[in-house]
Amino acid sequence: MKVYVGVESYTDEGGHVSPHIVHWLDGRRFEIQKVLDERHAVCIGAGGRGIRYTCLINGRKRFLFFEGSRWFVDAAKN
Repeated sequence: MKVYVGVESYTDEGGHVSPHIVHWLDGRRFEIQKVLDERHAVCIGAGGRGIRYTCLINGRKRFLFFEGSRWFVDAAKN
């Protein structure tokens, strides 16, 4: 299930986007401890494609997608 979320990110002078905090629908905030990988990918479970960030959040690997101008997660896998 694709769930769009708010994300605090940083964009450097070269246009590279780096996510830092995920805002969940219920108001919780999750700090991204580290971005482990970044690549163009398809989200098989929820549909959609974009830049997939493999993030370390609360000590666990999670996928965060940047699709056009919005961020989403596959809630069935997260």
